[in-house]
Amino acid sequence: MSETRLLVVEDEANIVEALSYVLQRAGFLVETVSDGDAALQLLKRERFAAVVLDIMIPGMNGFDILRAVRADPRLADLPILVLTARGQAKDRQMAEEIGASAFITKPFSNAEVVERLRSFTGKSQQGEEG
Repeated sequence: MSETRLLVVEDEANIVEALSYVLQRAGFLVETVSDGDAALQLLKRERFAAVVLDIMIPGMNGFDILRAVRADPRLADLPILVLTARGQAKDRQMAEEIGASAFITKPFSNAEVVERLRSFTGKSQQGEEG
């Protein structure tokens, strides 16, 4: 059985560290990038089960990445969880219109993030404790 690979696109080191820890404990294999251009290049080269995407990142912002992924036939169905401090209704609406699979605002619940990613990937609850 292969690992369920996730890509976390986030530029705040403390959030990258926290998400990586929580997601690895939940049984996911986590890769991270901190800018939009690197994220899009990696998504075009490698396969991931889902993406956790911040909106406010260097290079291409999260909305631009979301647009590019949805426009690429090979990536169009990739589940993308937008995880951002931009919690205004217009940001949520824009993300949903572009094609975000889910939208969670920071500060976030670890359990909610894990639950959403499991629902996207079909990953069971094995490997997670309290």
